[in-house]
Amino acid sequence: MRIFQQNWKKITVYGLIGLALGYAYYFFIGCQSGSCPLTGNPYVSSGYGLGAGIFLALEFGKKEKHTQKESDA
Repeated sequence: MRIFQQNWKKITVYGLIGLALGYAYYFFIGCQSGSCPLTGNPYVSSGYGLGAGIFLALEFGKKEKHTQKESDA
């Protein structure tokens, strides 16, 4: 929960971009017959785009902690 509170703007922006790209994928490339599970429904493709955007926002938000180990000489 703390990660979300710190990066809510970034998560929102990435989520909205992913949502728009998911809908654009449905609109421009989508399946015309409606038999494709991902691209046949605008809600599903938009949802996958939203999830991908949020995932990317959380993945890029991670900071690696580098610790130096002191050696006892």
